[in-house]
Order: sequence, then C-alpha cells, then structure tokens
Amino acid sequence: MTQLRLSTGVSKIADQQLHELASKLEPEIATMNAALERGYDDDHASLNLPSDTAMIEQVKGLIAKKQQLRPSYLIVVGIGGSNLGTMAVQEALLGRLYNQTTQGTKILYADTVDADTIQDIMTIIEPVLQRGERVLINGVSKSGGTTETIANFEVLIDLLKRYREDYENDVVVTTDEGSKFWMLAREKGFDVLPIPKKVGGRFSVFSPVGLFPLALLGIDIDELLKGACDMRKICLSPIVQENLAVQIACHIYAHAEKGRNIHDLFIFSSDLESMGKWYRQLMGESIGKEYNVEGQQVFNGITPTVSIGSTDLHSMAQLYLGGPYDKFTTFLRVQKNKASPCIPHLSEYDHLVKGIQNKPLGDLMDAILKGVQAAFREGGRPYMELSLPEKSPYYLGQLLQLKMMEMMYLGFLMGVNPFDQPNVEAYKIETRRILEIE
Repeated sequence: MTQLRLSTGVSKIADQQLHELASKLEPEIATMNAALERGYDDDHASLNLPSDTAMIEQVKGLIAKKQQLRPSYLIVVGIGGSNLGTMAVQEALLGRLYNQTTQGTKILYADTVDADTIQDIMTIIEPVLQRGERVLINGVSKSGGTTETIANFEVLIDLLKRYREDYENDVVVTTDEGSKFWMLAREKGFDVLPIPKKVGGRFSVFSPVGLFPLALLGIDIDELLKGACDMRKICLSPIVQENLAVQIACHIYAHAEKGRNIHDLFIFSSDLESMGKWYRQLMGESIGKEYNVEGQQVFNGITPTVSIGSTDLHSMAQLYLGGPYDKFTTFLRVQKNKASPCIPHLSEYDHLVKGIQNKPLGDLMDAILKGVQAAFREGGRPYMELSLPEKSPYYLGQLLQLKMMEMMYLGFLMGVNPFDQPNVEAYKIETRRILEIE
C-alpha cells in the first residue's frame, strides 16, 4: 500500500545541515523505540495506543452497546485535545456538512462556554428528545476537572434528565481513571472509558477520546489504527531518508533557526480544516515553552497558523507573497477526491473565465495549487509539500501519527518538553479563583 509522500525540494535547507540535525535526533529515535517496550510508563506513551488491543476491544464493546440505542445525536463535550482530533477525523472522512447529508447519527461538539452556542445546541436537541429519540452525551476531560467541559456537561445532563428517566444509559465519560469525573461517573452509573495517564490530550486521538465517537459514527477505526501503526514504524526508523517525521522536524527547526518561526500549514482540502486546528494545538502546546528541559527561561516556540486553499488565497496570499520572510509553509494536498463534479460548458460564460469549461473542479484546484507554489518559488518563499493519497481512515491514521511523532522530534531539537503545558494552568487557576470569589 502507498503512503504519504513528502517533497522538500524547495525548502532551501542545505543537505549538510539536515544531516547534522538528523544526527542529533539519534538518541530520541532510540528513546521512542524503547517507549514501545515500556508501555504507558513513558512520556511517549501515546505511541502504544494504535496497537493496544485490550483498549480497542473495550471501546468496541461499548460501541456495540450504544449503537443498539440508535441515537439520533452524539454530543462530544470536551475542549482542545478532548475533541479536536475527533473533529479532525470526522470532518476529513465524513465531510464538514456531514450533519446535513447523513441519515444516521449526527454529531455536535460542545467545546466552548459561549452562551449562545450552547443554547443553539440545546435548541437543536430538545425537539429530538421530545420525540422520544436518543441523544448520547460523551463527556471528555483528561483531568476530570476542565471548567468549560464540566459546565457544559452539567447543562446538557440537566436537559437530558428532563426527558429520560433512564438517562444514565445515554452518557459516556472519558477521563483519567480515578479522576473526580471518573468517580462521579461511577457513582451515577455512567459508562466510563479510561485515558492512559501519561497520554496527553493533544496526543490522545487514538485513545478512547477519539475512537469511541468516531466508531459510533461508523468510521473504520481498525483501518485508522493500521495506518497509524504503519506510519509509526516508518517514523521510528534510524534511516533518515525513510523517516518522514525526522525529515519534517528538521526542516521546520532549521527554518526557525533562520528566523522563520511562523509555520503555516496550507491545506488544499476544505474538509481538512479541522485537521489544521488539531495540528495548531499540537504545535502550540508542545513547542511553545517558557523554560527548556534544563530549567532555563527561553520563551521558545514556533507559531502555527492554518490556511485553506483556495479560500485563503483571497485573504492571506498578499501577506504570504509580499510580506516579511518570517514563515515556512507546508502545503498539504489530497491526490484523489471522493467526488469529481465537472464544470459544465455554458457558452455564455466563456468570456468571464477562459479555460475552465468542461474541466473537473479537482483539476481547477490542482492548477491553483501549482500556481501558488510557482509564485512561492519566484518570490523565494520556502515550502515543502505533503501529499495524502486520499481521505480514507488508513491515510488519516498515517497523517495523525506522523504529525504527533514530528512534534516529539521537534521538541527534542528545540530542547523543550513536548508533553507538558505548564503555562496553560495559569488561566485555569485564575478562572477558578475568580469564580470562587464571585
């Protein structure tokens, strides 16, 4: 089977520098290989998820149980790593307009305490409950005490209880085993799925965090995990020419060292926009650190941005092609689309735009991408391209695993811990203090 293809020919980093950086990663490659032997007792614990058969069978067992309820809606109540991976895979495989096109279970995400958004969700699901249909609530919080998640969970549980005496059957909690959320779920009779303690939220998409909601929607998680396993093997290789994650990490790091500390993931597929947002969190939380691993204050980081082709060519291209040389771009393209509508030949439109009649829209998108890359080259703007053969569970599994391992290598090169997020706790502490005072 084919795999993702990486092209770095216009990255403008010398082979000698890349070789030196890759050599620095040899100890981390060895550490990551050893992590597979240590299971979940290592910071690299997420590497074990795709082949954890016991965990996968547990998720599948609960899926079979909940599918018998024939739910009309699934609401994922979580924020950040608790829902971004799920959203990324769901939209990539089922489409951003999935709820408008499906006859099966629809999905909503309660990932903000914005009052109007949560009210809209309640307005959607209350008539469903009134008709006697089932709505599943999946509360996801690794710590078990995320303010936004618990607040939304309470609001939605309260609504569910008004219409179902047996509401406990329609609730699944995903959290660290032994957390306060876990204990409450056990007390209330909710089904519970554990997150391995050393698997951080942004690395948890192959845990029950992502597998439960994705499988409930009918996505083939076996293929998703197979893609992850195959990419894991590639990205654990000590042979740099084979190791895609090492190559990408070295290019991003080398450009950051040259002052290009903004990394734009330019995605030429609208359904992958949430994949970009997932990657944005992955890089932002993993690499942006006040202190390095030696405890020195460094204020290190690379700013991740996300662009969508061709939409953002009409909002950001002027900056990218005419602005400062402080960015390094990765173009992400899909070789084969699920559909291929064709532009009709309507002669009265010929004079508006020439050359598009009778052509598939996919060909038009490819031409636009080639045009953008030509403009980047002419302007001396460095980039690399990552090509996804198609939007399938297998290749999405490859992409997710590649990016997570890329970030582990990048963190090592930058001398920071890619697995913690100490500064995120600052706002959480202050929020709780303000709420308790008021």
